[in-house]
Amino acid sequence: MEVLLFGIAKDIVGKSSFHLPEEESFPKSVFELKERLKSMFPEFGKLSSLAVAVNSAYAEDAEILKEGDEIAIIPPVSGG
Repeated sequence: MEVLLFGIAKDIVGKSSFHLPEEESFPKSVFELKERLKSMFPEFGKLSSLAVAVNSAYAEDAEILKEGDEIAIIPPVSGG
């Protein structure tokens, strides 16, 4: 599963995208994906919020993921 990263999420991982290791079980939901990211990259746990888009649409934690979905991690944005 390819995960696209934006903003501080890109800074945390050190690149704009990465593949989840295939030897690990596939996350079944957006919630499981968020937990996996926090496990792999503990800095994600420090963010106040984290939006996930699945196939170009914002997704709730309960959304079921399928292989081939396009995943984007969108961190909190501040402006002034």
